[in-house]
Amino acid sequence: MLDKILNKIERVGNKLPDPVSIFGILCVLVVIISCVASLTGLTAVHPSTGETMTVVNQLSSDAIRTFLSKMVTNFTGFAPLGLVLVVMLGAGVAEKTGFMEVAMKQSVTKIPKAFLTTGIIFIGICANIAADAGYVVLPPLAAIIFLGVGRHPLVGMFAAYAGVAAGFSACIMVSLIDVLLLGFTVPAAQIIDPSYVGNPAMNMYFLIISAIVLAVVGGFVTEKVIAPRFENSDFEKTDAQHNDKILTELEKKGLNLALKTLLGCILVIVVLCIGDNAILNDPATGSLLSSSSGLMAGLVPIITMLFLVPGIVFGVVTKKIKTDKDMTAIMASSLSDMGMYIVLAFAASQFIYLFNASNLAIVLSIKGAEAIQAMGLDGNGLIVSFVIFAAFVNLFMASASAKWAILAPVFVPMFMLLGYSPALTQIAYRIGDSITNPLTPLFPYFPMLLAFARKYDKKMGMGSIIANMLPYSIAFFIVWIIQLVIFMQFNIPLGVDGGLFLSTGL
Repeated sequence: MLDKILNKIERVGNKLPDPVSIFGILCVLVVIISCVASLTGLTAVHPSTGETMTVVNQLSSDAIRTFLSKMVTNFTGFAPLGLVLVVMLGAGVAEKTGFMEVAMKQSVTKIPKAFLTTGIIFIGICANIAADAGYVVLPPLAAIIFLGVGRHPLVGMFAAYAGVAAGFSACIMVSLIDVLLLGFTVPAAQIIDPSYVGNPAMNMYFLIISAIVLAVVGGFVTEKVIAPRFENSDFEKTDAQHNDKILTELEKKGLNLALKTLLGCILVIVVLCIGDNAILNDPATGSLLSSSSGLMAGLVPIITMLFLVPGIVFGVVTKKIKTDKDMTAIMASSLSDMGMYIVLAFAASQFIYLFNASNLAIVLSIKGAEAIQAMGLDGNGLIVSFVIFAAFVNLFMASASAKWAILAPVFVPMFMLLGYSPALTQIAYRIGDSITNPLTPLFPYFPMLLAFARKYDKKMGMGSIIANMLPYSIAFFIVWIIQLVIFMQFNIPLGVDGGLFLSTGL
């Protein structure tokens, strides 16, 4: 039955167009639907202003002229594009010089044996700081470490992959994914409240707690569910990648200096936050955590520098950066890797413009909110239902940014009309977007994990991978939902400027 379900998911998913094509199709659909809805007189009354919202026909002469004149600015003004590219200037250097990979290897090899499983999962959960390096580096490295302590290597490999994939959104600091998703959340929220200003750290408190809780739960699942499955199993002996956990003296020196540099950067930031007239305070209120403070408003460039400076130091020490030209070339290479994302951003920006300009976003949000209210589905049930919906969609469409670009303009305004903050909608999406990552064969790193696993078990198949990932997904879902319900019941902020509820709803 499991194989049949997985095969069905794979067949359906493989028939889906590329995300860029999906946005092109959505643009056409929005234009057609706006024309039909306009001609039929579809309207909705805005619950806050009392204004009657009408659908604007995007096939009208004026709408077509306006769209053509704004295609370029739609793209250049697309919020996620600038945010992501700026962060990648720093994160790309840290990744391309090998700083993130070496730091990950060193941290894993230093975990005490008693905390090995939990420690590996925790590092995997936080690996989204290193972009996609966690998927490539951590599972095979964990297998070698487990082998070195006399345990079945696949137990370590699966634990590491579960941490990286199923715990994808959780982290102990603001990362690239926070910045990326915010770029879609803010414009969606501004459909209802044009003055809304988001914060990259608005889910931070929730995700820091999640990283710790999920690591403990993941360790329990590994030892009580996964490890017993391999107790009497033989595995292939392989020397492949045994040297991967051994750092050269130059790498050790580079890592040591890079980490000291990172600490120095953090101390500078702390100094700039001290005092009544601190540079990074909000000049009006003196707060460090308001959206107008230098710390919060400048969080994206600060994150960039925290990646860039130690990355450069590591690169210089390890001879990967010998001149300023090498550094520039690494930055350029990092941005060239974002080519596919840039194309996606162009398509997504046009869809979002058409969706908003047609007023379909606000009209559908109002109608959807009214329908939900009529059904009586609200509170915990509503949010849990959205988590499940996002998890289901994730089985077929793996890109977190592409999914959120489609879902945010509908669900963020809809939930705002019901009294829920954009921060809450975003965190519910992130939970759903994470828990089914290791289950879908369409996830880009699923085939890679299968290849890694077959080094130790030639008979390992797709169904075997899913069977060993399913306990993690179920456990993470349950724990995450419990944590989210607790936050909602006690109205605990999700992060900086990350309240759960708005003052008014529909």
